[in-house]
Amino acid sequence: MHTPLPAAVLWDMDGTLVDTEPDWIATERALVISHGGTWTDEDSERLVGSALIEAGEYIRVRGGLPMTAEQVVETMVERVLERLKESVTWRPGARELLADLRAHHVPCALVTMSYRKLADVVVSALPPDSFGAVVTGDEVVNGKPHPEPYLRAARELGVDIARCIVIEDSTTGARAGVASGARVVAAPNVVDVNLSGVPTVATLVKMRAADLAAIAGYRGAPR
Repeated sequence: MHTPLPAAVLWDMDGTLVDTEPDWIATERALVISHGGTWTDEDSERLVGSALIEAGEYIRVRGGLPMTAEQVVETMVERVLERLKESVTWRPGARELLADLRAHHVPCALVTMSYRKLADVVVSALPPDSFGAVVTGDEVVNGKPHPEPYLRAARELGVDIARCIVIEDSTTGARAGVASGARVVAAPNVVDVNLSGVPTVATLVKMRAADLAAIAGYRGAPR
């Protein structure tokens, strides 16, 4: 039986497409400790999927840093950028699923709260035209969990958000996808995703376009 495919798939980046969450967590911890503060795993988990400026403010206050939220973010972005330039670690199955979507002519967008300079490194490591649109945290007014990033991605691709599937690894990101009107599939990484109506998969390994559509409960264009 033929499974209808979505009009587009909108990908989160950190923790979903690439395994950068450990880099962010290590950077947060090192920055706070270097200023004599304390940082816990719970602090890091709280920030997964958040807009960077919100994370920067939390880190500034929690760590008692003599910096502005903007300076915290700038420092963190530069340190994670250095690591990305050394090597990009992909989440298992992510590149293969992305390739299968391209083979089935399903357009994709990258929707991340990371900044453009980080997204550019990741995109440049993929085949050309892997993403028809890239929306980053420094280019939107409202970050996740607000729906703006996903709505903007669908608009840039020229598709109806209701016909899109979002792939996310955090509750914050999943909330953004749900609020936008897209169907959402959660692929948790360092934190669990518990959101009513959002199916969760343990891995993207061996997942194909039709599998993703079936898991999301996609039934085709709305009537």
